[in-house]
Amino acid sequence: MDLPTFFQQLVNALSLGSLYALIAIGYTMVYGILRLINFAHGDVFMLGAYFAFYAITALLMPWWIGFIVALSLTALFGIALERVAYRPLRDSPRLSVMISAIGASFLIENLGIVIFGGRPKSFPSIPLFDTVVRFGPVSMLSVSLFIPVITIGSLIALTLIVNHTKTGLAMRAVSTDVDAARLMAVDVNKIVAFTFGVGSLLAGLGGIMWTMKYPQLNPLMGIMPGLKCFIAAVIGGIGNIGGAVLGGFLLGIIEILIVAFLPALTGYRDAFAFVLLIVVLLVKPTGLLGKSQTVKV
Repeated sequence: MDLPTFFQQLVNALSLGSLYALIAIGYTMVYGILRLINFAHGDVFMLGAYFAFYAITALLMPWWIGFIVALSLTALFGIALERVAYRPLRDSPRLSVMISAIGASFLIENLGIVIFGGRPKSFPSIPLFDTVVRFGPVSMLSVSLFIPVITIGSLIALTLIVNHTKTGLAMRAVSTDVDAARLMAVDVNKIVAFTFGVGSLLAGLGGIMWTMKYPQLNPLMGIMPGLKCFIAAVIGGIGNIGGAVLGGFLLGIIEILIVAFLPALTGYRDAFAFVLLIVVLLVKPTGLLGKSQTVKV
């Protein structure tokens, strides 16, 4: 492989890794607060893309207004999902909550087929994000430059919220001990709803960026990205926001570069993510930045 091709593939890998990282943050936020894997996260990702699509094409909104509307609706949907599917089971066994999450995922996917139709749709072209940018022999769509900036900006914003605001302090308290947080007058329901709202907003933002980079929508589009972003969160250390970003970048880079250097294995591209997950769990079960937790009996 010559040097220009290597740099081209590296740019593609960083762009894909940034998308994985952006979506994985939502997974890790919810797990960090509730120790809950939100298996419907990939379907919220799908809804964000469809909300933006219809806001622009059906309601004829300017793209930036359509994005704001789509992200707002996605955040509200995440809050409603927590209220209906997870809050009633908060004190139930973990297995019950997990089954509810899987059921919510299947329900959203099938409702998506009924409401949006099973035929794939093409996301409208937005000149700001569809411009071809060249750096010598390396060329890319401008959206590939926006994605890492948005991911890093989201990481910085969330880090500031968690570490330097009262809401962030309450989130850390709930994450450490829910009962103790209640005794300290923390509104646990409000904090959990906020967490789901922010996580769903990031999933919706990831869905919009994904469909601008790969401009095709279908109601099942969130399944594989959702699984891979869950893997990215686990690799980085689920519950750790920085770990989710690290895991996303690593997964994207490894996935693209292995295919670039070994094109005969392109058909096994998705399998690399699961192989990497197994290797990391065997070597460091808590993830790269995860910390061991003491279980009290």
